[in-house]
Amino acid sequence: MGSGFSKMKKQARAMQAQMSQVREQLQTKQVEGQAGNGLVTVTLNGEKELKKIDIKPECLTDAEGLQDLILAAYADAAKRVDAEQPQTPFSF
Repeated sequence: MGSGFSKMKKQARAMQAQMSQVREQLQTKQVEGQAGNGLVTVTLNGEKELKKIDIKPECLTDAEGLQDLILAAYADAAKRVDAEQPQTPFSF
């Protein structure tokens, strides 16, 4: 019985190491999303944290439109992050 428990502990440690590696990869991954034919581009990391926003000068005259473009670009980038996520049997 003791060897079965130590095997489970070993598997749990391996899973924790794998989870740590996946988290590190997510933090360093960079994904871009765009809206308005590239008027607004946002960059997210793999955890969907906003890292950068690029705004073309021609869309600075319409604040409400700019807000919509930023939201759309973020949604696009978030969708791309989800599409690139590894499929794992556990979640974070």
